[in-house]
Amino acid sequence: MPTPAAVLCGLGTSLPERSVSNSGLIAENQLDSDEDWILDRTGIAARRLADSRTSTGDLAHAAGRAALDSAAELAGAPVRPDIVLLATTTPDHPCPATAPEVAHRLGLTGVPAVDLSAACAGFVYATTCAQALIAAGLYARPLVIGAETYSTTLIDPHDRDTAILFGDGAGAVLVRAGTPDEPGALLTQDLGSDGGHADLIQVPAGGSRRPHGTGRSDRYFHMNGRAVYAHAVRRMTNSARDTLRSTGWRPEDLEAFISHQANQRIIDAVGDRLGIPPAKRYGNLRDLGNTAAASLPLALADTAARRSVPPGARTLLTGFGGGLTWGAHTLTFPEARPHSYAPHTHHGTGHNTGEAPR
Repeated sequence: MPTPAAVLCGLGTSLPERSVSNSGLIAENQLDSDEDWILDRTGIAARRLADSRTSTGDLAHAAGRAALDSAAELAGAPVRPDIVLLATTTPDHPCPATAPEVAHRLGLTGVPAVDLSAACAGFVYATTCAQALIAAGLYARPLVIGAETYSTTLIDPHDRDTAILFGDGAGAVLVRAGTPDEPGALLTQDLGSDGGHADLIQVPAGGSRRPHGTGRSDRYFHMNGRAVYAHAVRRMTNSARDTLRSTGWRPEDLEAFISHQANQRIIDAVGDRLGIPPAKRYGNLRDLGNTAAASLPLALADTAARRSVPPGARTLLTGFGGGLTWGAHTLTFPEARPHSYAPHTHHGTGHNTGEAPR
């Protein structure tokens, strides 16, 4: 019997209602910056920001529900996941993991659920895990979610270097066992890490190495922008080339390139080095900013919602994040129609807030 392929069969998103422009962010956070400078340097014009009542789990739950409804629409019947993988750097609590509560809220109590932390490369890592679980025959319908609330947890609102970059949101995909010739099939992947450069993207305090830190800034996100740019471009380019080579595709064969939405200059530098023309580069950085582990599923769903790429089109995903971590995935573009729901705040009272399909 041939090894089953992993096929993306449902797409879901959830975004905070509030959209903040560059000029609004400058005024609100009293930043020493200029809206045109931010747009020119980053490609970001606005971002969605969560309020203090909305958690990563709230966004993940809504995106997961949306992905399940998207999958049910495509299949013509309800679909029940058999494992939940949540990629996030901003969980609801240091302990326990957020995924089990998200699964419970989806009506999936008893289904295995786990958080994965690979920073902005988290979605590529999580989809690779889903692919491996399906290939091994252990699970047949993983629900993969990328969700983040950087603005309320890790970002100093008065730090011009980081406050302008990040937004909040969640994206989810339902993955099922299928065949590699179907739209949405995950084909080959490449993952990597280099902990020797862990200090380039870091929140210094809050973990066991430095539980309390020595000052307020130690609990906020710090990044060496120039060094990160160089590593991101090189690592994503090399990872993408290796993945394309393993798939048997050339860059000119690609119909869609979707990169982690970190900075437009990084996206363009990787695209240029791979020889992928701007017309085949897709994303929503301008409107959402960098949503870390949520950025790839959000960009994938946005591309599908706009019907910019036909189902089955040859597609390349790339991601890069702290750790350092990076990865790439080739796939055929999915045919599912994305669903999107607003987050519903939840205070962990232990009651079910949704029924999952059986």
